[in-house]
Amino acid sequence: MNEFLSLMLVAVYRTDALLMESRQLIGLVAAVLAAMLAAQVGWHGTDRILTWRGRSED
Repeated sequence: MNEFLSLMLVAVYRTDALLMESRQLIGLVAAVLAAMLAAQVGWHGTDRILTWRGRSED
C-alpha cells in the first residue's frame, strides 16, 4: 500500500511539473495563433473598407 501511495504521489508530482513547464509553450502558441487571427481579420477588414470607399467614390 505504501508503494502504491508513493507511486501515485510521484505521478501527480511529475504531471504537475510537466504542466508548469508546458504552460509557457501553450501561452506562446496561443499568442502566435491570436496574432495570426488578428492579421487575417485586419487584412480582410482593410480590404472591405477599401472596396466600400472605392464604391462611394464612383
